[in-house]
Amino acid sequence: MPNFDHYLMQSGWTAGHRAQAHSEARARFERDWYAAQAAEAQRQQQLASYEREYQQWADAQLAYARRYNADIVELTEGVRLRDPDSVVEYFSVALYASTAWPESFPRQVTAAYDSVAGQLVLDWELPAYSVVPEVKSVRYMPGTDQDKETLRPVSQRRALYRKVLAQCVLLVLHELFAADEPGALESVTLNGFVDGHDLTTGRPGHIYLATIMARRSTFLDLHLAQVDAGSCLADALRGQLSARPDQLTPVRPSRRPQEVGNRVVMRGSDEDPDLYEMDPIAFEDLVADLFRAMGMQAVTTQRSNDGGVDVDALDPTPIRGGKIVVQAKRYRNTVPPAAVRDLYGTVQDAGANKGVLVTTSRFGPGSHAFANGKPLELISGTELVDLLHRHGLRGRLGDGTRRTAVHSMPSVPDPRLFSRYKVLGMSWTGSVALDVCALVCRGNRVLSDDHFVYFKNPQTPDGSVRALRATAPDKAAICVSFDGLPDDADRFVLVAAIDPEVNPDADFSGFTDARIRLLDPALTELGRLEVSDGRQHETAVVLGSFHRRSNGDWNFVLGGRGYAGGLEELVQDFGIEVE
Repeated sequence: MPNFDHYLMQSGWTAGHRAQAHSEARARFERDWYAAQAAEAQRQQQLASYEREYQQWADAQLAYARRYNADIVELTEGVRLRDPDSVVEYFSVALYASTAWPESFPRQVTAAYDSVAGQLVLDWELPAYSVVPEVKSVRYMPGTDQDKETLRPVSQRRALYRKVLAQCVLLVLHELFAADEPGALESVTLNGFVDGHDLTTGRPGHIYLATIMARRSTFLDLHLAQVDAGSCLADALRGQLSARPDQLTPVRPSRRPQEVGNRVVMRGSDEDPDLYEMDPIAFEDLVADLFRAMGMQAVTTQRSNDGGVDVDALDPTPIRGGKIVVQAKRYRNTVPPAAVRDLYGTVQDAGANKGVLVTTSRFGPGSHAFANGKPLELISGTELVDLLHRHGLRGRLGDGTRRTAVHSMPSVPDPRLFSRYKVLGMSWTGSVALDVCALVCRGNRVLSDDHFVYFKNPQTPDGSVRALRATAPDKAAICVSFDGLPDDADRFVLVAAIDPEVNPDADFSGFTDARIRLLDPALTELGRLEVSDGRQHETAVVLGSFHRRSNGDWNFVLGGRGYAGGLEELVQDFGIEVE
């Protein structure tokens, strides 16, 4: 803080001007003192705000760690007790976490567990014949400035492929038995398959190229580093390997997961990877794949000295195209405005036409305000998932029970039922009071504030969406004309939020057994859509959304994205400014 003595010393006044100089020094001191007081008060206020934000973040991280550890303990105990679901989950994770299984190889499994026999039964996808390159070597010919390829002999390629398949089977068995610390596996039945077409019927399906039933005691006696994979599989373990896997000559699989009698779990085909848990390099590769799927040239940069750029993209479109620098951030919390400012600096330094910041999280008002009018584009997590699905790629936010993925409607086989006027009735278990709202969007942005239907705006300007009084068993209802939605709308989103006046201290932990009933104008039920349960500390959630397909039909996409900041935070994610 300012010291008045310093102001007196700076004056250098004479005896005749002592009183005037003293008064001027006092005025300067008081001006600076009040300014310093105000600055200090602002600093303390900002510091307190930062401390609150940090504490909220730390509490959330600690709660997540405790939930995660509790889940691990529960899962391990389930494996020890030979609970089928726990055993399948545990060993599926072991296979997916394997660092020995090549990253480029498929990871698709269907599994079940026989708790009486202590046997894990699984179908596991093997690499296709193309994994063995047709070209053996490439030599540059300086005289003709061309590359000369030498093809691998067909017999050698076939032999190598059989060897790869045998090694894959042994590797999967090794990973399973090595992970069996709880001692749940007495044996493993493994059927290895590739996707192909049945040569007798022409229909697509699984072609089984290997099958084996390996007992734990027998397998652990092997010295895998010294064996010939094919001989070990066929002779020591008495398994079967296709004689001509290159021609998809099948073998008859042993016991199948569907024959066990317990619930069969499939992973890898329909379940999208969790973007939150994805390896950072894999996440950057996925973002680069997305830009390539959108018709651009894109490559990931080196991990060091990348200048703040994760993906370099080039849009070949004339006039509006050009160089694009991309940053990919796997965040769970809101991206700070500083990251957006840094991206703008990178765009200028790189001489790029545009900068794109892709995140698994969201952006606050400060980030959108800074990006406004600049060659920057901000893609939030929900927008990223939507873009991935639109371009044939896969990704979700959060655990599998709340993933964003297209679900078929059990009772509504034909999406053309989404026409004319339909009533969406919503019900749930629990006494928590909710406001159910709807947003008419293009992508992840609402068309306008008037297209946000809630208690203060009960219908859209054209009347295509309006709130209704619910009739039992529904607790809320929305009427929508899918055919009447604006032409530029491709998403119709249903959301719910805690009513702060009725339940000021409630959260979505009391929101269970939720569903949406699709009703015709006469309130006859046409089908039901299941909705994910709520979570503790969340006060608003996206129930789900209807996506317009290219042929004009609509598909339902399960939501589950939760918000701790209530309806205000949720609608900000859809581009609505809250005053």
